[in-house]
Amino acid sequence: MKKLILSCLALFLIFVTTACVKDRASILFNKYPITEKNIYDSSTVFQRGSRIYYLILMPKKVESRYLYIQIIKKDNKYGQFGYNLIQTRNIRLKDEEVNYFTDYFVLNEDGYYFMRVYSKDNPHKIFASAEFYVAK
Repeated sequence: MKKLILSCLALFLIFVTTACVKDRASILFNKYPITEKNIYDSSTVFQRGSRIYYLILMPKKVESRYLYIQIIKKDNKYGQFGYNLIQTRNIRLKDEEVNYFTDYFVLNEDGYYFMRVYSKDNPHKIFASAEFYVAK
């Protein structure tokens, strides 16, 4: 009886924990301009006042070709539950940027930040999100 229960439990766990994984959009950060040679040298800790290069990878084509990018700082000093909107950008993807977008920004305050990317196709759903730190 124990073997039957254990084998049923094992089969149930196998079916629950193994599933098809669909491709999702992702964000990579780097200290240097992102190229094919240094794409795997991603970093999440940056110095204050330095350029933070990022790459947004999109497995599916964005139909509207518009992305909304938000950079948000998480800190308990602010009134909106500790979140402060630092930068926003609206980007129109070019013909050669159907599956990726790359650029940089500079932050001059230390802290914990995260970047959220939204698509104009579905502006209420987060398309991609990533976090990083800025230190001295």
